Amino acid sequence: MKYIIYTFILLSAIISMATPPIDGMGRSPNILFIFSDDHAYQSIGAYGGLLKDVAHTPHIDKLASEGMLFKKCYVTNALCGPSRATILTGKYGHRNGVTWNRNSNFDGSQQTFPKLMRENGYQTAIIGKWHLKSVPTGFDYFDVMKGQGQYYNPFLQRGDAEGLKDTRTESGYNSDIVGDLTIEWLKNGRDESKPFMLMSQFKATHHGWCPGPEEYDLYKDVHVPEPNNLFDDFSYRGTAIREQTLTLYEDLPYNMMIGDPGELGELNKAQRKAWDAYRAQDVEKFEALGLDWRDPSKKLSRFKYQVLLRNFLAAGAGIDKNVGRIRAFLEENDLADNTIVIYMADHGYFLGEHGFFDKRFMYEESIRTAFIVHWPGVVEKGIINDKDIVSNLDIASTFLDVAGIEIPEQIQGQSMVSILEGTTPENWRKTFLYTYHELANHNVQPHYGVTDGRNKLIYYPAHNEWEFFDLKKDPSEMISQYYIPENETTIMELKRELVRLRNYYHCPPSMTLRNMNKQASWPYQKWTKPL
Repeated sequence: MKYIIYTFILLSAIISMATPPIDGMGRSPNILFIFSDDHAYQSIGAYGGLLKDVAHTPHIDKLASEGMLFKKCYVTNALCGPSRATILTGKYGHRNGVTWNRNSNFDGSQQTFPKLMRENGYQTAIIGKWHLKSVPTGFDYFDVMKGQGQYYNPFLQRGDAEGLKDTRTESGYNSDIVGDLTIEWLKNGRDESKPFMLMSQFKATHHGWCPGPEEYDLYKDVHVPEPNNLFDDFSYRGTAIREQTLTLYEDLPYNMMIGDPGELGELNKAQRKAWDAYRAQDVEKFEALGLDWRDPSKKLSRFKYQVLLRNFLAAGAGIDKNVGRIRAFLEENDLADNTIVIYMADHGYFLGEHGFFDKRFMYEESIRTAFIVHWPGVVEKGIINDKDIVSNLDIASTFLDVAGIEIPEQIQGQSMVSILEGTTPENWRKTFLYTYHELANHNVQPHYGVTDGRNKLIYYPAHNEWEFFDLKKDPSEMISQYYIPENETTIMELKRELVRLRNYYHCPPSMTLRNMNKQASWPYQKWTKPL
């Protein structure tokens, strides 16, 4: 009899462990994670700023008005593959094996939050951009692009928890396809007896910046305002920012801007006709300038900026349109009230600031990413959180916490549930560690640093150079204030914190204050007076 009772208790415990928590109406919360590529926060209207009046993002803005918008969401590494691996594992790249895009063959045998959610009663699915080379694991269903994916007629790989089942080419525009497939899975692929965790991941606005046909004319006659540091001369900063090759006026290829980008895809006749007609308006404007594409003049640079921003914003509008479609489906099918909807980009992106396109650097436009959470009945509406430092490192912990699943010790992120409920834990992080590992595309030197949301310290090992910025006094990060005597105390505190964080997160090699205090011979202008 005792054996029977013990067995019953044990089975009850196992069943309860595999059953997600329920809300007041007896339902477990669904999670819809909408993810985009390179979609800069400053290009989303809800974030305000220079582009708010030209950003066509009404549906993402509406999501923000109904939830919590974070202004200090930092990524561990501003690259596509590493960010995705961090989200899945809750670990920095040096712990999950993905530190840059070229080595982004994700080890699917390691623990991930989708695996744990699936083991505990959730139905898991991922649709859209994967960009981790290996076959997705931990998902009941996946339908993902191969590699970066193409903007038109992408090649898709479909499968389930047992592995890859089939491949195909899907006709149409990428963002619309991701929207269609997401809605189709919600309509016909979902097991209604289980809560779901669905990752809907867009390719846009990755480079190529190809909008869909419905967005071709959206910015036809729009003049996009320029950032005040579009023509940054990189004075009062170090070697790394001078060595990079990501300025829009020198490093943007012709084909990427007004020709056929490499990720455009194979167009059918109708698509080709429409695409060529769309590009023709900018080709004509360029030819009217009478300049070589490599001409360094400000006149041509301003033209390139306008073309880049119009395409980027139009591609972003295509994402927004599909966010609206997906949310409308949730509303129409009585799923909205019990579904947490998150909008996030894999990292930030320069849109002309410092004259840059792309990301990588530990400057704000790169390491800050869009992050918006709508959780009906839990998150207060219209909250702008500009104090808490959160990260893509925290997604895994948060989703597991929402599902009532114990967070494994090896996960390095923290659960944001308390913050979403309106209370910041006393032990919440006050500083954040950034790491960029490889000298790869655009000749950006490896570097790492620490920020407390206002003060930022960056170290470039190859040059043994430091940069320090006070974002309250210098929000555009135009003047390194490392050599100002008045900053010495703050800088030393940040150095100690950088050592602590790198050791805490087991970053190789271990660091000490002794080797951190070595000084390079600074060959550039020094700013020595307080701002």
